[in-house]
Amino acid sequence: MARIITKDRDPLRTEKGKKPSERSMEELLAAGVINLDKPMGPTSHQVTAWVRDILGVERIGHGGTLDPKVSGVLPIALGKATKATDLVLRSDKEYVCLMTLHRDVAEDKLRRVLGSFVGDIYQVPPVRAAVKRQLRVRRVHSIRILQVKGREVLFLVECDAGTYIRTLCVDVGEALGIGAHMEELRRTRSGNMREQESVQLQDLKDAIVYWKGGDESALRRLVAPMEVLLEPLPKAVLKDSAVDAVCHGADLAVVGISKHQAAIARGELVAMMTQKGEGVALGIALMSGEEMGRAREGIALRTDRVFMEPGTYPRMWESAEARAKS
Repeated sequence: MARIITKDRDPLRTEKGKKPSERSMEELLAAGVINLDKPMGPTSHQVTAWVRDILGVERIGHGGTLDPKVSGVLPIALGKATKATDLVLRSDKEYVCLMTLHRDVAEDKLRRVLGSFVGDIYQVPPVRAAVKRQLRVRRVHSIRILQVKGREVLFLVECDAGTYIRTLCVDVGEALGIGAHMEELRRTRSGNMREQESVQLQDLKDAIVYWKGGDESALRRLVAPMEVLLEPLPKAVLKDSAVDAVCHGADLAVVGISKHQAAIARGELVAMMTQKGEGVALGIALMSGEEMGRAREGIALRTDRVFMEPGTYPRMWESAEARAKS
């Protein structure tokens, strides 16, 4: 568990704001996240458009494109949550892949060669990829063979974002000297979103029907608060008196921090949260967590992007112009 450093007590704590779990259904649809189980066939863009039409929302986006023939976890961000979709794009992934070998090979050699691809690997994106085709380094955290049946190999791989499993299969085939290609692929995890909690389009459509009929329980189970996208990041909890200033784009001074994680590193992206667990903004750390704990003045976080609307918490700060006039 991450070590937490508690700074000064907040004497100006207010009753404003609300816990993410207490938001109305309308508020969740305006800043929520859906862990969707994308089916094989349509593109990620098509599936996202269907979700937009089902929910009747205007702003929507997905994190981490899946090819039409690939199924599995596709995070869908609604409204203000679209500001954080890049957090999903950069998070690590897990896939179950069915690879077909082009000739027979001894299983012990197969396991040895697959194991050699754990660690940093060099890849060039496939021709059909929507990114520039240049050599890149990606880390494969683990590969576990689930089943070998003739020339078909089923394996589970955990890897960095941007790792091309299709290319991995081709490279494995070359290393074996027999050739191989990806037959089927399913994403089972994207960051902290897992296959076990994913929902299908039909579930979403049914839940909307129930909600319009007066029962929101099913839809509430399917739409999570946008704060789930911030879970992997280190946190800094703001005093209530500092929240509105950050909402207006101000950087966060150490005096505005109630508590924070000690392991924050300089230059790291940090989630700024309220004491009720609401996501306020993202900031770049100008101090380490230990330095924040010792400092009595100075800017701790440079505000990068803001999620919370100004006025959600009372204004307890003065602008430089107002101070100059007083």
